[in-house]
Amino acid sequence: MEPRKKHPFRLDGKAILVTGASSGIGRQVAISCSQMGAKVFITGRNAERLARTMSELAGDVHAQATADMTSTAEIHKLVDACGKVDGVFHGAGVSGVTPIKQITEKFLQHVFSSNYFAPMLLTQRLLAKGAIQRGGSIVFMSSTAAHLGVHGVGVYSGTKAALLASMRCLAMEQARIRIRANCLSPDLVETPLLVEMPMHVSTEATERQEWLDMQRKRHPLGLGRPEDVAYAAIYLLSDASRGVTGTTLVMDGGVTF
Repeated sequence: MEPRKKHPFRLDGKAILVTGASSGIGRQVAISCSQMGAKVFITGRNAERLARTMSELAGDVHAQATADMTSTAEIHKLVDACGKVDGVFHGAGVSGVTPIKQITEKFLQHVFSSNYFAPMLLTQRLLAKGAIQRGGSIVFMSSTAAHLGVHGVGVYSGTKAALLASMRCLAMEQARIRIRANCLSPDLVETPLLVEMPMHVSTEATERQEWLDMQRKRHPLGLGRPEDVAYAAIYLLSDASRGVTGTTLVMDGGVTF
């Protein structure tokens, strides 16, 4: 009898490191990867929320560690703790709404430290320690903000565009050992952060709801869900995408292009 082939989207036998796993997209990516058979190592800054994510992972082979990705020392500790991995999902990051004429050096440092320096320094440390297995996959979280001009998010957009550019170079540098690097660029995703603090609008609940309703109407396929991003991440982390590197998957619900 011919042996049953492994499903290309399964993650059985793979170890996946997920940052920003204490909430939102990172949390869902961790849960979905575990459901696809991966051994997941999750990290985030909030120990209580991280423990809740841990409790929702399928199976009992997973591990967790709290870490601040803006601290080089904590990045090094995290890499030592997680050991060898087959994939990395960079889910940690912050938003930031400030017109460029009002930005400060402190604001620039804050947003770039979280959204660009952190994933790049973590990737560097993993590669330098030989912690990413041959044939592994690195997935960065970019945004449609990297592809568009949107009022008030120039710094945030800059961090996400920087990830796109660096990812393409990284993909070429690591191709010889079959380590792939790609980006996901979602548009608005209905996470608690979006629902509670939507961008560009008043903090008044009524105005926030009106803004959300308007956004839902302008997206032909509706706003994204964390599960949508998680499914795309699974594709890029799995063997199904073994020939894909240096690219960006735009997930905009039909609103951008």
